[in-house]
Amino acid sequence: MVLVAGGAGYVGSHVAKALRNAGRQYAVLDNLEKGHEAAVLGAPLLHGDLRDQDGLRAALRSAQPSAVMLFAGYTSVGESVRNPSKYWANNVLGLINLLQAAGEVGVRRFIFSSSAAVYGEPQSIPIPEDHPKEPTNPYGESKLFGEKLIRWHCEAAGAGAISLRYFNAAGADPDGELGEDHRPEEHLIPLAIDAALGRRPELTIFGDDYPTRDGTCVRDYVHVTDLAAAHVLALDHLEDSTGHVAYNLGSERGFTVREVVETVASVASRPVPHSVGARRAGDPAVLVASNALAKERLGWTPRYADLSTIVEHALKWRAAHPNGYGIEA
Repeated sequence: MVLVAGGAGYVGSHVAKALRNAGRQYAVLDNLEKGHEAAVLGAPLLHGDLRDQDGLRAALRSAQPSAVMLFAGYTSVGESVRNPSKYWANNVLGLINLLQAAGEVGVRRFIFSSSAAVYGEPQSIPIPEDHPKEPTNPYGESKLFGEKLIRWHCEAAGAGAISLRYFNAAGADPDGELGEDHRPEEHLIPLAIDAALGRRPELTIFGDDYPTRDGTCVRDYVHVTDLAAAHVLALDHLEDSTGHVAYNLGSERGFTVREVVETVASVASRPVPHSVGARRAGDPAVLVASNALAKERLGWTPRYADLSTIVEHALKWRAAHPNGYGIEA
């Protein structure tokens, strides 16, 4: 049994579906603060919050998992800069609660949803896993601290864990069952799509004076379905492993914000109204992954590395779900 903590959210729901397709037994733990019950796709849903120690212990005793995948974290860079204590309370203290409760029921395998934000401003591109870790925002700091907590927990408990450092998760389930529905939405591709569809005011590009080819930030976009596949591979890899290791999940290709906007306009056959605003606090200029280690050790290769395909899948889902997981078109 795999417990998917945060399995009603964007990445967690896609991973849960990948587990289902792989024939794995799993249950979802979520407080539905950021997630959506409709994204659970009929799996057992345990209502719980990582900050509620007693409720968390009860959920783990009920599920009796042999492995835990953790997605139940706050993820907004901008919000973390404005309210860092919120991120420490949920992303760090919540993780401590989970590790304690999981240890009480004998869980020995963990997969942690980490982030490229642990690196900060890169010293080399593409970024390898042994790159210095100097986060530029509290969100990245909370993920780095989480990795360290898990590493020490594994040493103390003889457990095995893998941290998967996502670069920019994007796209939607190619089958159309799942998509991206953050409230508020802060991710570039869905914001650009909604601007193109006339569902929101013009898109704001945060800064055009970065040292990049067109002055806007460069990011590595990885399809959420490819992320999900990596989690199943990581679970298999942990079968007989102890200790902690981290892997990057990215495409090794970087696109500027303007290039993403142009791709959305091309795929949607509509212009993306946009303007340029000030830089956003905590944003590095360039983040592009080296994924060589994940390819070598996990056997992971992105299937949907083309940006146009990522945008196409996202557009298809958003066009069919104008209110996200609410009322359909």
